[in-house]
Amino acid sequence: MKYIIALDQGTTSSRAVLFDEHADIKGIVQQEFRQIFPQPGWVEHDPHEILSTQRMVLEKLIQTHNVDASSIAAIGITNQRETTLLWDKKTGEPLYNAIVWQDKRTAPLCEALKAEGLENHVRERTGLVIDSYFSATKIKWILDAVPNARERAKRGEIAFGTVDTWLIWNLTNRKVHATDYSNASRTMLFDIHTLTWDKTMLAALDIPESILPEVKPSSHHFGNWTHNGVDIPLAGVAGDQQAALFGQACFSPGMAKNTYGTGCFMLMNTGTKIQQSRNGLITTIAWGLDGKVEYALEGSVFIAGAAVQWLRDSLHLIDQSKDSEYFAAKALGSNDVYVVPAFAGLGAPYWDMYARGAIFGLTRDTGKDHIIKATLESLAYQTKDILNAMQEDAGLTLASLKVDGGACANNILMQFQSDILGTEVERPEIIESTALGAAYLAGIQVGLWKKESITSNRKIQKRFTPQMDEATRVRLYKGWTKAVERTKGWVD
Repeated sequence: MKYIIALDQGTTSSRAVLFDEHADIKGIVQQEFRQIFPQPGWVEHDPHEILSTQRMVLEKLIQTHNVDASSIAAIGITNQRETTLLWDKKTGEPLYNAIVWQDKRTAPLCEALKAEGLENHVRERTGLVIDSYFSATKIKWILDAVPNARERAKRGEIAFGTVDTWLIWNLTNRKVHATDYSNASRTMLFDIHTLTWDKTMLAALDIPESILPEVKPSSHHFGNWTHNGVDIPLAGVAGDQQAALFGQACFSPGMAKNTYGTGCFMLMNTGTKIQQSRNGLITTIAWGLDGKVEYALEGSVFIAGAAVQWLRDSLHLIDQSKDSEYFAAKALGSNDVYVVPAFAGLGAPYWDMYARGAIFGLTRDTGKDHIIKATLESLAYQTKDILNAMQEDAGLTLASLKVDGGACANNILMQFQSDILGTEVERPEIIESTALGAAYLAGIQVGLWKKESITSNRKIQKRFTPQMDEATRVRLYKGWTKAVERTKGWVD
């Protein structure tokens, strides 16, 4: 039996997932790590902790399941995107903590870039919008904040990477400084037409090109991790959302998936065509495979599963995330409460860095059940916002939405998602689509699988069909859009 291991380095935990040659999951090891909040709106991770937890779960997975190193055909890597690290090429020491994708500290830098008239350039060349979400302004912030960092960078002593690059560099014993097309396309520095680093943006932010990684296809031999004297190829790399799109076998234009993780991310495959959005979505590279690059439209909801964590950790309304389904069920059919979880501003299609979270529609009889239910529903409403924009941009009507990620196990949320969309929602047997996508990309590279077999291998666990009448759907969604309007521009 041959195995593929997927390393799934996420925003709140590092995981290792063992797949056999039939792409069935044989084991998962997971380890949470610290979230660091130095100031309001700032979010950081310790790079050493990212690496040590990822190494630990990888080694523990192999040990727990008695996997012989020679039977591991390859390792695939998928990662939280946009999170930014800079480190010393000689010592491997990070210059600063990893600045996480959710971090808002560079909002003023983004305003300065807009004032310079760079919005059109960024949209046309990188497919993105100018926002603190992406890596570019985070790199500039570190180069500005750390003494002598820019001078050292110009001398070629410093390396930049998103989390995939940091893992590749360390797992290959500091031999390989590389990323893949999907992750490069999230930096706001990469020209998705020419597949090269964009000199205009590098100049605007005073970022030396020498610090940037080499960009490779997503299914590619990135180097080896050596375990017990055996070289195991790192053979597939993709940002978490693109990996999930691949894992869900969304290979044809118009196919879409939604991942309910810390954030909520919807991607629609647009094939080899770059589809520019008129509705606040972004254009991203889906993957590089078989000598060609495919693209996707993407809408990002910054706070999804993190809103359920907020109920658990900050409000203490639930003990475990899965309890949300039980309490929400008790409030079904009751008053219309709306939670807008704009804790990190609003993503697509609004792109308001200055929005903040709020609860609307509270009455004297509102209780904890209503707030839990409304928090779950906010994930579905935000998904509808994005899907509306996506269908308009692509000129396609979605027949069914493929879902994955932790929160898609919640039946009440999935039924409400189907109801508010008026569309079928399809939950696969393997909801670990992100890890599965990374495993597939690695397995294809080493000849274990073919792309065609992935589609036939996909199994559906449950289909949710709309039960809600049109009048209720319209009324509820109208209330949501009204609530969103009132959270906008909260921070002056």
